[in-house]
Amino acid sequence: MAVIFYLRIIVGLLMMLLAYTAQAHLFAPSLLKVVETQPYLYNVVWKTPAKSTSTIPLQPVWPDHCKVQAESPAWMEGTGIVSSWQLVCDQLGKQGLVGQVLSVSGLGANQVSAMVILNLLDGRNYQQVLTAQAPEFQVPVEPAQSRVITEYSVLGAEHIWGGVDHLMFVFGLLLLVGAGMRLIATITAFTVGHSITLSLVTLGVFSYPVLLVEFTIALSIFILALDLARSDQAGLFRRSPWWLAGGFGLLHGMGFAGALAEVGLPQNSLPLALLFFNIGIEVGQIVFVLLLLGVWQLVKRPLSGWQQRLMPVPVYALGGLSAMWCIERGLLLL
Repeated sequence: MAVIFYLRIIVGLLMMLLAYTAQAHLFAPSLLKVVETQPYLYNVVWKTPAKSTSTIPLQPVWPDHCKVQAESPAWMEGTGIVSSWQLVCDQLGKQGLVGQVLSVSGLGANQVSAMVILNLLDGRNYQQVLTAQAPEFQVPVEPAQSRVITEYSVLGAEHIWGGVDHLMFVFGLLLLVGAGMRLIATITAFTVGHSITLSLVTLGVFSYPVLLVEFTIALSIFILALDLARSDQAGLFRRSPWWLAGGFGLLHGMGFAGALAEVGLPQNSLPLALLFFNIGIEVGQIVFVLLLLGVWQLVKRPLSGWQQRLMPVPVYALGGLSAMWCIERGLLLL
C-alpha cells in the first residue's frame, strides 16, 4: 500500500510538471522576424501562441507607409499560429525600415513579451525583446559622418591605451631608437604595418588564428627586449628599426582588428571609420610617446649619475613582462 501511495504521488508530480511545461510552451514569447530580401522589400513572419489570456489580440505593427504586397494564410505550427506577409517600404526614404519603428500591440493586456529579429541586406542583424513597458523597437540609423569621425577616432585612441602589449612595443621602440627623426620613422613604419592588416582583416580579405597572433605579438615584444639587452649595439632592430617595426606592425594590426570586430563598423561609412580608427591609434601612440619623453625630461637631471646603472631596468622589465605573456598565451595554444 505504501508503494502504491508513493507511486501516486510521483505520477501526480509528473502530471503537474507536464502541465506546467505545456502551459509554459503555450504562453512562450511571440516572435516577429523581418528579413530584407531586396531593397525596400521585407519578408515578415509572425508567430504567436494559439491560446491567449485576453480578448485583445497580439498583432505586429509596422510603419504606416509600408504596404502589404502579399499575405499567406495563417497556419498552425505546434501550439502557435504563424502568419507571414511581404512588405514594401519604398516610401520611407532611401533607408527603408532604418530609423523606423516596429512594435507589437496587446503585450500589456496579454502579459507577455515578444522577440523582434531584423536582418538587413547590408549585413546588420538586430534582436530586441518587446514588453508591455517597452513595446517598440526603433531600427538604429547609420551614424552621420561627423559622428563616425569622432567616435572611431576616440575608439582607436582608447584601444591603444587599453592594449598594454601594444604600448609596451611602442615603449621598446622608444628605448631602441631614442627621440628624433629615427623615432618618427620607426613609429610611422609600425603604424603603416598595423594599418594594412587591420584594414584587410576588417574588410574580410583574410582571417587569422586569434590565439596564435596574440602569442606572436607577445613574442615580438620579447624579441625586441632581447635586442635591447645586447651590449654590442649591433642588433637586428638597431640596424633596421623601421623595417622590423613595420613587419611586427602587421601582427599588431590583426590584434587591433579583433577589437574593432567587437565594436563593429557602420556599413555606409566603412572606409571613413577604418581611417579614423587608425588615426585614433596613431594619436594615442604619439601622446604615449610624448608623455614618456616628458617624464624622462623631468627625471633625467636628478638621475644623471645613475643613468647607466638604471638603463637595464626598463629593458629587463619589458623582457620579463613579455615573457610572462608568451607563457600565458602559449599555454592557451596547447
